[in-house]
Order: sequence, then C-alpha cells, then structure tokens
Amino acid sequence: MVNSTSGESTGSKTLTGFGNLIKMLPTGTVFLYQFLNPVLTNNGKCHVSNKYMSGALIGLCGLSCFFSSFTDSYTGTDGMTHYGIATFKGIWPTTSSESANTSSYKIRFGDFVHALFSLIVFGVVSLLDSNTVDCFYPSFESNQKVLLMAFPPAIGAVSSAVFVLFPNTRHGIGYPPSSSQSSNDS
Repeated sequence: MVNSTSGESTGSKTLTGFGNLIKMLPTGTVFLYQFLNPVLTNNGKCHVSNKYMSGALIGLCGLSCFFSSFTDSYTGTDGMTHYGIATFKGIWPTTSSESANTSSYKIRFGDFVHALFSLIVFGVVSLLDSNTVDCFYPSFESNQKVLLMAFPPAIGAVSSAVFVLFPNTRHGIGYPPSSSQSSNDS
C-alpha cells in the first residue's frame, strides 16, 4: 500500500512539474503540439516517416516558442489591442496604428533569455512526452521514470530563477493576456 501511495504522489509531482513548466510557454503552441503529437507519432509506434513528421512538429513548435518571446501587444490610438514584433527600434506595428508610440517596446537582453529558456522548457516538455519517447528512443523507457521525476522540476527551478532575474512583461502572440499591458514599464 505504501508503494501505491508513493507511486501516486510521484505521478502527481511529475504532472505538477509539467504543469508549471507549461505555464512558461505560448498556449497555442503547446495545444498544437499536444493535439498533433499522438497523430504524427502514431501513438509512439513510429515508422521512419512518423519520426520525420514528429521531428518537424517539434522543430516548428520550438521555433514558435522562441519567436513568441519577441512579440508583444499594445493599445493603439484607435483603442484596440494590436500585436506586433519587437525590434531594436521598437515594436513593428500594424498599419492601422502607425501614430501609436511603440518605441518603448524595443528588444532587450531579457527577451533573448526568455526565448532561450522557453525553447529549453518546450524541449523538456516535448522530448519527455510518452509518445515521443516511445517513437524516438523506445529503449529509454526504464530511465524515463527517473527523468520525468527529476528533470522537469530541475529545469523548472532553473527557469523560474532566470525568469525572476529577467522579468518579462511582454504579452505577445500565444501568451495569455493579463489585466495590465505594462510591457513598456520594464
């Protein structure tokens, strides 16, 4: 009975660790990955074509996580929320709000840090997914339990510490909105 309770608490901790890591990623990208991964990996029973398609999905979703760190939203002169891409001169706005002051949305060093750690967190979430493990490295299953218990919380702790050192207030494409649009405050 003790092993059963211990197994349940370990599984619960693993899911909690994954849940905390996923909060650091763009929601649309994670949803797309979680939706398409079982189909493209054939539920872990891969052929060569499944490996290529799944690898392409992981690569595209990873690129999306990285790119999303450089997007932001602002309220234009028309009172509407607009999304744009942060550049070294400011945010690249849509043509409908050219008169909005977007120069305060410049790319900062912290954006690159967030992009890198978003990519790392997505890599952990995607590469330790059970279908991906079964597809790409099926002999890894005996060690999967140890990695699923240790690696996500460790990456989560490091990522959390880095995100505290480099706070990010961007509210770009794929991230949940917040009550305040304070991207230009930091």
